[in-house]
Amino acid sequence: MPVEQKGYKTNRVCFRTICRRRTIVAKKLHLFLYPRCGMPKNKTRCDWVGNDALYLAYHDTEWGVPVHDDRLLFEMLNLEGAQAGLSWITILRKRKNYQKAFANFDPKKIVKFSDTKLEQILQNPGIVRNRLKVWAVRTNANAYLETVSEFGTFSNYIWSFTDGKSITNSFRSIREIPAKTQLSDQMSKDLKKRGFKFIGSTIVYAYMQAVGIVNDHTKSCFRYRECKQLNKT
Repeated sequence: MPVEQKGYKTNRVCFRTICRRRTIVAKKLHLFLYPRCGMPKNKTRCDWVGNDALYLAYHDTEWGVPVHDDRLLFEMLNLEGAQAGLSWITILRKRKNYQKAFANFDPKKIVKFSDTKLEQILQNPGIVRNRLKVWAVRTNANAYLETVSEFGTFSNYIWSFTDGKSITNSFRSIREIPAKTQLSDQMSKDLKKRGFKFIGSTIVYAYMQAVGIVNDHTKSCFRYRECKQLNKT
């Protein structure tokens, strides 16, 4: 059906205005989602990342960055344990709930949690409601404090397995990345001996990747060189 010329121009103007507004909103939303990693459309990332905004931000700003902060090291150890049998994005989406439920992963506070407190946490729909995993956080807090009393800091302990240095691998594909290594076997065995729970070798290797003990960004990923450079500082 022919469109009347006057109406057509009006509709065209309105349409262009709407498009401009949508473009502006989209750009603002993009900058909000990626405040620290910039515009990611031209960046090559590890294949496992996908398009989830939370996953992108985690990959671009945290994964593979060497961590020496004791609280964060403890948090990540427990979050990796919570992941067992699940996907990491599931845990990332619940991360804030975990931080709130477990006193921002302050070991000195967690060791004082009563069984009643842990039962209450177990009813929290914002976390993975697995009894063994919930109870393991308190167990790990006790083991953590004992380890710190021996080594001064948890960072001193966990980084002693690599003499304080990060291991930069040179994988070209995620298919080349192992699920565990001899080093993760060694670390897992020692953590178990110290009383930690949910720290099998596969979980430990994922932990090593997360806190930058190993840099497993694939070589084509823009973060590979950045994390490699961080390992030198």
